[in-house]
Amino acid sequence: MERLICLAIGYVCGLFQTGYIVGEMSHVDIRKKGSGNAGTTNALRVLGWKAGLLTFAGDVLKCVAAFLIVFFLYRGSGMRPLLALYAGAGVTLGHNYPFYMNFKGGKGIAVMAGLVVVNSFWHLPASLLLIPVTLAAFLIPVIVTRYISVGSLAAYTVFLLEMILIGNLGWFQMADIRCIELYAVLFLMTALAWYRHRENLKRLAAGSENKFGSKKKEK
Repeated sequence: MERLICLAIGYVCGLFQTGYIVGEMSHVDIRKKGSGNAGTTNALRVLGWKAGLLTFAGDVLKCVAAFLIVFFLYRGSGMRPLLALYAGAGVTLGHNYPFYMNFKGGKGIAVMAGLVVVNSFWHLPASLLLIPVTLAAFLIPVIVTRYISVGSLAAYTVFLLEMILIGNLGWFQMADIRCIELYAVLFLMTALAWYRHRENLKRLAAGSENKFGSKKKEK
């Protein structure tokens, strides 16, 4: 029951579609421009840096909000890291599949950035390394290839590996079975990120993917 509650809390928080709202402030339906995606990358390409940063910040903060609600709601639980991840999964689903927008949202990468931030506090100060390591996993591929999609998927995959590592180091302070469940949930979230980027992967294979800094293309 706790897991379903946390998923629901996360989904409600994830329904705050920052990219769509920022676009509407500029009288632009972000879903009808660029790639048609309501996330940070498309907001950046279509509306510029300010809109992109606002979108990213809003999507990170809604993940942080869901985490804080679950963190305090289940403060006596021995599996708060797992429940917090369920909340993060809910945010991802709400962000990717908002019911009031015909289930057409973002791809969950900014939400993942929020997950990196909130999970960097389980074992201070060492756990803070999650942030620079994941950031490097994003930036290095983007700098080398100029493909944001490549950096996004690399960062998500590295985050999964990091969480498995710190779980095995005992930083979550949970029973092994709970840690395994956490890995499984995060694996499914990572698989969803790859699935949501399937069109990007096709364009990468065809050599037609948009490069960062290049002229944006309409969907």
